[in-house]
Parts: sequence; structure tokens; C-alpha cells
Amino acid sequence: MKFTILTLFPDFFPGPLDFSLSGKSYNKLWELELVNLRDYATAPHHRVDDKPCGGGSGMVMKADVLGNAIDHTLSKGHYDRLIYPSPRGKIFKQHHAQDLIQSKNILFLCGRYEGVDQRIIDYYQFEEYSIGDYVLSGGEIAATVMIDSILRHLPGNIKNNHVHHDESFHQILGIENILEYPHYTRPLNWKNMQVPEILISGDHKKVDEYKRNQALEYTKKNRPDLLE
Repeated sequence: MKFTILTLFPDFFPGPLDFSLSGKSYNKLWELELVNLRDYATAPHHRVDDKPCGGGSGMVMKADVLGNAIDHTLSKGHYDRLIYPSPRGKIFKQHHAQDLIQSKNILFLCGRYEGVDQRIIDYYQFEEYSIGDYVLSGGEIAATVMIDSILRHLPGNIKNNHVHHDESFHQILGIENILEYPHYTRPLNWKNMQVPEILISGDHKKVDEYKRNQALEYTKKNRPDLLE
């Protein structure tokens, strides 16, 4: 699987991905191609941004520069999906990661400043995804988060085939799309706090029931929207 990243900061990558569960499979099961957007700027000092039309604060990444970079990248091969991480996009969820794993080549455009010229999004039909209701300095962090989530579903990438079972946003003991239950390990007594007795009882039926109830309680407390 290949990810092509169009960015002003290619040195950002692979970055945290080197330390993820997918780090050991880098350049074996998946790869990165990094494209420096400044290489496609023709103006003096490799300028990639300009003032927004109609006024406003900040700067906007220029359509001609981005278009040059995208055209050259697309001319070298087919891409299944074009993605622009943006706080304006739809929230990136687990099922999106599962869907994107079906793609062999994904292109990410990482914005900076106030974002990119809208014509780039419209012309190339970029899909916009947000990783949360907050604003980051650029799309590199969001792209890293999305790639890490996608790679967890890559066949053969994570040795433990059961790693996705009983995880948040997966099925938890027969219940879809809820948060994970709390985990404990030894020592059984730490700072006068005990591991719940039921978890060391050996009664698997009661243990599963306890975990299911805990998952539901955590979801009701922290993400009640998931139960709607």
C-alpha cells in the first residue's frame, strides 16, 4: 500500500509512524512518497501562498503551485483516493479507515495557513476529512493520524489477528460501536486500589457481562452520542 504526501514539510514523515504498530512493516507492506510543494513554486523565494481574495486574516495556499504538484504526481500513476485533511471535513471514523484500506494508492494534500484555494478541492474532487473539532497548524498531523488508523487494518501488518476485537468503535462483546471497557493487570493491589474481584473469579460468563456493562457505562459517560 502506498501513501503519497504533498506537503511543505516532508521531513515530518514518517515521524510518529516509525513508532506505531506499523513501523516495522514500513517499506515492506506499505510505503510513503513525499512531495515537497515548494519545488513547484515558480515565484521568487518559492512562495506558495498569497492573501485571500475578499480580505481576511492569514494566507491561502496558491492554486497554481498546488495544481503543478498534483498534476505532476497524478501523471506518474493512478490514485484511488485523494484526501485533504481539514477541520471543515466530515469526521474521520473507524469505518472510514476500514473503507480506505481497500485502496492501493492514496494521495494526501497537507494544507497550511488558512488552507488551500477552494478551486483545488473542487477541480480534483478531494475528499475532506477532519480528525476532530479543533484546528491544527497543518494537515501533516491529521494525515499521520489517518494513515496510522488505516494501517491497523492492513492484512499481515499486525501479527495478532485479534487486535481489533473488543477495541473502541469495534464490536465489544456483541455490541457495535461503543467505547472499550477498562483494563487491569498485576499487581492486584496497588496504592490500596484492588483489581475488580470479578476479573479474577474465573467465571468467564460473569467477566464478559462485567466488561460489557463497563463498556456501556464508559460510553454513556464520555460519548453518549454513540448510543443514539
